[in-house]
Amino acid sequence: MTKATELRQKDVAGIEAEIKALQKAHFGLRMQKATQQLANTNTLRTTRRDIARAKTILAEKQAAK
Repeated sequence: MTKATELRQKDVAGIEAEIKALQKAHFGLRMQKATQQLANTNTLRTTRRDIARAKTILAEKQAAK
């Protein structure tokens, strides 16, 4: 789980890279769930929230420019 304070320390490019990595991880988890290989489905929820958290901080940084 990425904390908001860690994300706020990154620059815009770093946050965008983090979002891309989280989306890739979320896609992999969705595929595992679809093929009945995912044991802990709570990870889907946490990655989805991490993506939302990162996007929110990205929007805040872009609005501050």
